[in-house]
Amino acid sequence: MYASYFGLKENPFSLSPEPRYLFLSEQHRDALNCLLYGIKEKKGFVLLSGDIGMGKTTICRSLLASLDGSVETALIFNTAVSELELLETILGEYGVDIREASKTRKYYIDILNDFLLQNHAAGKTAVLLIDEAQNLSHGVLEQVRMLSNLETETEKLLQIILIGQPEIHHHLMLPALRQLNERITVRHRLKPLSPLEVRDYIRHRLAVARGPGSLKFTRGAFSWVYHYSEGIPRRINALCDRALLIAYTKNTGTISRKIIRLAAQDIGMDYFQKTMSFGKKILARLAP
Repeated sequence: MYASYFGLKENPFSLSPEPRYLFLSEQHRDALNCLLYGIKEKKGFVLLSGDIGMGKTTICRSLLASLDGSVETALIFNTAVSELELLETILGEYGVDIREASKTRKYYIDILNDFLLQNHAAGKTAVLLIDEAQNLSHGVLEQVRMLSNLETETEKLLQIILIGQPEIHHHLMLPALRQLNERITVRHRLKPLSPLEVRDYIRHRLAVARGPGSLKFTRGAFSWVYHYSEGIPRRINALCDRALLIAYTKNTGTISRKIIRLAAQDIGMDYFQKTMSFGKKILARLAP
């Protein structure tokens, strides 16, 4: 709606996980490298965690886009599944045919093992990515651990990447999941962006959208975006999207701290989980 007004080719602050919009802060680059390392070195299990809106799914999509034909991938994003449903979904993702009359765990694991052995013989790597892993039941998590037993004499046949919110750590600390926890040798936890990274994140997304065109964020606007968003990318997107809409209705190309405050009010302060008070000391340092 406002993109052409600001000289942009598209909306730079969409909430969809677009890989080309991935902002590689130092920690996001480290996260992506950890995933690639786990796959290349066949570590078996990798865990990527972070709060809601930290960019986990975008990193996952970017990883998938970066892999070549030597890697067969299965992406699981619906984690409200039973143990059998998980196995069936994995086989479906790999394109393995399933006989309707043979829906048993043994049958599923046997044909998955056959597929993985053929895949290995062809010189390929099989990767299983499970998004929102914190929602998996303990029984399904144990089933995931059992899949890591599919191996040759020298290496794992399946590389498993768990992606989830911080609650996944609490699950893994339970005695029943101790064996799974001990098998995860590569871990990375995403943290919020710093104030400077928030500024660079906004500029990066504007650049990808082929901007900034006639658009300008003031120094004070960047500071308030950080304040309200707490450095969480999804909140930054929501806030900046609303700010651009407000600027469009006011016929201005400058995003000021006032417009950011209006955007936060418009969205609702409960979304940001903070009060609107920034403190006199901070306000005194903000530019108009």
